[in-house]
Amino acid sequence: MALNLNALVEEFKRTNWQDPGTWRVAPKLLVLLAILIAVPVAGFFLDTQQQLNDLESGRNQEESLKQQYLGKKKQAINLDLHRQQLREIDTQFGALLRQLPNKSQMDALLVDINQAGLGRGLQFDLFKPAANESVKDFYAELPIQVKVLGTYHDMGAFASDVGQLSRIVTLNNVAINAGKDGTLLMDATARTFRYLDEDEIAAQRKAQAAKKGAKKR
Repeated sequence: MALNLNALVEEFKRTNWQDPGTWRVAPKLLVLLAILIAVPVAGFFLDTQQQLNDLESGRNQEESLKQQYLGKKKQAINLDLHRQQLREIDTQFGALLRQLPNKSQMDALLVDINQAGLGRGLQFDLFKPAANESVKDFYAELPIQVKVLGTYHDMGAFASDVGQLSRIVTLNNVAINAGKDGTLLMDATARTFRYLDEDEIAAQRKAQAAKKGAKKR
């Protein structure tokens, strides 16, 4: 075995690799084996590997499209439910909006607040609406400084009556201190709200657009 191996090594040493016509059997078999190995390996790296990468990319894209399809299918199935919920939200919003007076009804609302206090036997020491309203997106807020004298029970009843008005009124920053003659003094800020009319909303949007345009310059 050792002799055959040495003879094989000598044969490779004597081989003229630049003249394939003189190669003996062993060198030819070696070169053929190298070709049989090199061709598939080169084909894998030059073509098959790219195809495998494309296949993996296609699988990932397929999974993404499946998820998008399932999401849109779910939206389509729940479309009627979403529409019903939107109608309910519009109805609720409309009901809340109807609780806001318009500009012409604000004076009547202020009278209602005043009457709620007088009806409970409270004495107004101060009832002062702010000089300017605080304008929001679709409504305006009017704070009113209120100071009333009376008993704790009457003040609680007054707060309850204000909360039950047909229009939205809130009492904020409430402070109760001892007043004169054993009565109590309640200092609070009543906030009333009204919705803006179309002209006011248009003017507000115009002012906001002008403000944004000025910032871009």
